[in-house]
This record gives sequence, C-alpha cells and structure tokens, in this order.
Amino acid sequence: MLNLDDIQKTLMAEVADITDVPAGAYNFRVNSQLAGRSTTDNINIVTKEGMPGIDIFIKPGTKNESVHIPVVVSESGIKEKVYNDFFIGDNCDVVIVAGCGIDNCGAHDSQHDGIHRFYVGKNSRIKYVEKHYGSGSGEGKRILNPVTEVYMEEGSVMEMEMEQIKGVDSTDRMTIAELKANSKLLVKERLMTHGNQTAVSGYKVSLNGSGANADVVSRSVARDDSSQTFNACISGNAPCSGHTECDSIIMDNGKILAIPSLEANDVDAMLVHEAAIGKIAGDQLIKLMTLGLTEAEAEEQIINGFLG
Repeated sequence: MLNLDDIQKTLMAEVADITDVPAGAYNFRVNSQLAGRSTTDNINIVTKEGMPGIDIFIKPGTKNESVHIPVVVSESGIKEKVYNDFFIGDNCDVVIVAGCGIDNCGAHDSQHDGIHRFYVGKNSRIKYVEKHYGSGSGEGKRILNPVTEVYMEEGSVMEMEMEQIKGVDSTDRMTIAELKANSKLLVKERLMTHGNQTAVSGYKVSLNGSGANADVVSRSVARDDSSQTFNACISGNAPCSGHTECDSIIMDNGKILAIPSLEANDVDAMLVHEAAIGKIAGDQLIKLMTLGLTEAEAEEQIINGFLG
C-alpha cells in the first residue's frame, strides 16, 4: 500500500482501519512527508502555502463520500505541527477519518500536533473519526496534542468519535465548537491511560443559536500511575440544550480530575452536566470469575465493555 513498510501499515490499520488504498478522497502523511493523495469530483485536497497542512474542499450536496487523512510517524525524534482546514458546503453527508499513530523505538521524543478546523455548511451532516495510537520499545515519548475547531451553520450535524486507548505517553486535546440555530454536536470520547501517561481533554462548546444542541460524553480508564484531566464547558447563549458527561474508572494509583461546567446566558438555555469516578465493582469481578476467568481477565472484560 503506497510503499509503506510493515510498521507504517500497522499504524494505518490502528488509527484509520486502513489495510488497502481506500475508496474516495485521501491524504496520507508519513514521517512529515506526503505519502499519497487522491481527490474526487466533489472533494478536493490542496497543499497549504506557507505552512504545513492541507485544505479540504467539499462541494455542496456531496453525499455518501469519505475523506481519509491519517498521519503516521515511525522515526524517532520527529516533531511537527500540521494545520488542516475543512470547507464543507451546504447539504452534505460525508465521513471524515483522521487519526495519528506513532511508533517510537528510539531515544528521542516523537510528537505530532494536529490543528483541524471544520467549517460546516447549512444542513450538512458530518461524521468525524479520530483515533490516536502509540507503539514502540524506545525510551523516547509518543506525544499527541490535537486541537479541533468546529464552526457549524444552521441545521448542521457533527458527530465526533475520539479514541485513544493505547501507547500515547502524553496528550493535550482541546476542542472548540460554535453552533448556530438548530445545529447539533455529538461527541463520544474513549480514553485509556496506563504507566506514567498523562492525558488532558478540554471542550469549550458555545450554543449560539436557537435550537442548538450539544451532547459531550467521555468514558475513560486510568491505570497504573497515569493521570487524566477532563475539562468540559458548555455555554448556552440562546434557547438551546446541552449535556456533558464524564464517566471514569480509576485503577491502581491512577488519578482523574473531572471539571464539567455550564454557563447559562439565556433564560431558555437547558444545560446538564454529570461526572462519576469509581473503581470496578467487586461483585462484577466475582461474577465473571465464577465463569472461569482470572481476575485480570475479568478486569479486561469489564474495561472493554465500558469503553466499547
């Protein structure tokens, strides 16, 4: 596949479920270089001028098409910041698959900071999938710091699936969204940290139009000596509805800080937040162990179900 080596192919499969050249538009970035690009009649990808990154233009009315823009890093010591802007026309229905995988077998830190900005047209529906994954036996860290900005026109819908389950030593994620009338943002975040890993996840969602709606849900597991911070704020600036939820399992010596917050600036803004942190219940373990599983196997079953 596009002259990728076995490690790079594995990273592609982990972050974008790609095992062959995908149909539709795509842009592959490998070790800070363009590794492959394809466009369609409705989706164009253009290299930025003066800064690293790409512009993706999706024509109004584009439906049942996809864009894949995965990034993989397999050389120790690479540090990059990339800017990707999506200009999505009215009345579209498109899937966008991003994600970054880092394999670091060296002594130097490897880092990818991706800044993605989405300009979503009226009545368009976008599904955005972003996975982060780390591997490699080196002492160098695997660092990912994504920034996502979403600007939604009237009647648009944005579904975001954000997943980071394995191998990332440090991540600091920030998501900013501004919603106009009758637009809807749905976020599902899945996160697991282990070892000495750290993860910060922040959301700032502004509901600016009548009928705007946001649902931001995070599920996470902190194992070993890892630490997590979840900081989500929803601002209701019009008659709207918003919900944020953080549900976490803490294990070993893990640490979790949950900071859900709401700002109501309109009398008809209906906002709700929830946060729960706890350990795996003993009766759940016992029930699975009576079926023949070891304690470790039972824990893994519970965690997989929780994050699934």
